[in-house]
Amino acid sequence: MLTLPTYDGKLERYNLSGEPLVARAPTVPLTRTAFAAAHVVSDPLRERNPWDTRPAVDWDATLAFRTSLWDQGLGLAEAMDTAQRGMGVDWLTAKELIERTMVAAKAHPLKPRVACGAGTDHIALDDLKTPEDIRAAYTEQAEAIEAAGGQLILMASRAFPAINATKDTYHRVYRALIDGAKDPVVLHWLGDMFDPALTGYWGATNIEEANHFVLNLIVENPDKVDGIKISLLDQAHEEAFRARLPEGVRLYTGDDFNYADLIAGDDAHYSHALLGIFAAIAPAASQALEALARGDMDTYHRLFAPTVPLSREIFKAPTRFYKAGIAFLAWLNGYQTHFIMPGGFQSSREITHYAQVFRLADASRLLLNPDLAETRMRTLLSLHGIDA
Repeated sequence: MLTLPTYDGKLERYNLSGEPLVARAPTVPLTRTAFAAAHVVSDPLRERNPWDTRPAVDWDATLAFRTSLWDQGLGLAEAMDTAQRGMGVDWLTAKELIERTMVAAKAHPLKPRVACGAGTDHIALDDLKTPEDIRAAYTEQAEAIEAAGGQLILMASRAFPAINATKDTYHRVYRALIDGAKDPVVLHWLGDMFDPALTGYWGATNIEEANHFVLNLIVENPDKVDGIKISLLDQAHEEAFRARLPEGVRLYTGDDFNYADLIAGDDAHYSHALLGIFAAIAPAASQALEALARGDMDTYHRLFAPTVPLSREIFKAPTRFYKAGIAFLAWLNGYQTHFIMPGGFQSSREITHYAQVFRLADASRLLLNPDLAETRMRTLLSLHGIDA
């Protein structure tokens, strides 16, 4: 039994209650493409001056975590915002991460899909003043990803809002990147709740103007667009948008609040998945998607339903701090030996949040080794002055 803090300032006794799921591979082919966006595991023994220098990475633990996702039939979205791009992880680290991951993926028996984030974060914003500057920065990263064998995700870049880019600027840069890519790309529409520096992306503050621009961008050459990841946390918007996509272009939900209903879909349309939360709930996600492929909607909803409150807690405002919850659950479940993140990012959330994540993970059957999880939670509570 643990003593956990609550949001109303109390301490309450808590007993673990969930029967944990067993992580395993699906027994049937999945009918949805599902990418889990994974975090980076630090090496705290090699870390020096963590706020001002490149992070020290525990490569063995980082790659082992990715292998665990592949073993459960999930694809991987590599070097995305979940991996703290621009928030503790620089491009040189991300590039090495991508190269190491692609080697591991090619050796994995399931030959998993891996898509990798290409952005502009290796160049300071002050040095990205023109459309050509931005295009060249993207191209440098895209070429490195393609050389490693990864599929491109064209990540949303802070450089566009920083220069108050017009729609013409977005069109000029994205048209060149999409048409010049070796294989079909995944576009990335990340809302300002994930990164305030992306406010007004696509050169529009009006959502319908943005919709019109992006859809036209896709329609101009749909054969070079695998899909678009939308992370706006707006279910109605995503449902309306995906109905307007050209045939064969996927909508990859990035809605960590409403993914269960969006992936299930309706009679005409459904979303695929490119989600940070899937890294935290992999056993539930894999087995729910297996049930969906079997047409067993009762099991699908039974597995996903308790994970939605968990995801909403992890992705609560300020949403950009969600990475801490992903790493926290990896620590509780034994995928890493510590709860230290690049740049000390674990301090971005408070102990009451971690206590609530612990409760909700238990309710979701996602504390895979309950004794270990309880021991580690007790350690964290003690560090916060709570006699558990």
